[in-house]
Amino acid sequence: MKSTLFALTVIAAVLQPAWAQDRIYRCGNEYTNNATQAKERGCKLVEGGNVTVLQGSRPAAASSGGSAGASGASASSSPANAPRVGAADQRARDADARAILESELSKAETRLAELRKEYNDGSPQRTALELRNPQGYIERTAELKASVARAEADVAGIKRELSRLNK
Repeated sequence: MKSTLFALTVIAAVLQPAWAQDRIYRCGNEYTNNATQAKERGCKLVEGGNVTVLQGSRPAAASSGGSAGASGASASSSPANAPRVGAADQRARDADARAILESELSKAETRLAELRKEYNDGSPQRTALELRNPQGYIERTAELKASVARAEADVAGIKRELSRLNK
């Protein structure tokens, strides 16, 4: 008798989370647990586990009297509850960002120079292992070539960011 009661208690505890969740329906990018609304909209039942949906904030509606250009400008501006930054603070932040980017550019250019030196225009210095294993040399050369290309892209990206700050 005791073991049967214990087993029923365990089963009830395991099944309780399943009873807590209603059926969830997916309607495109929206979810609902309202069956009648889901049926009207042709939503599909979500099966295979619990669904957690966090309610997000909706963007502020654009002014109805504005033109397309005005609504585009309001979309790119900061939200109304964003903290305001003074001009001096913004200049200091920009100067800090520029200094960080210049430092990163220096490091990236140094790394690129080292990689180019090691790559040696497609003929890197062979190691002792590579003298016995030509395939290892070919693989290392390909890796160096890819590393040089990534380093060049890094330098170009940092220069683009610096040019945006200077505008």
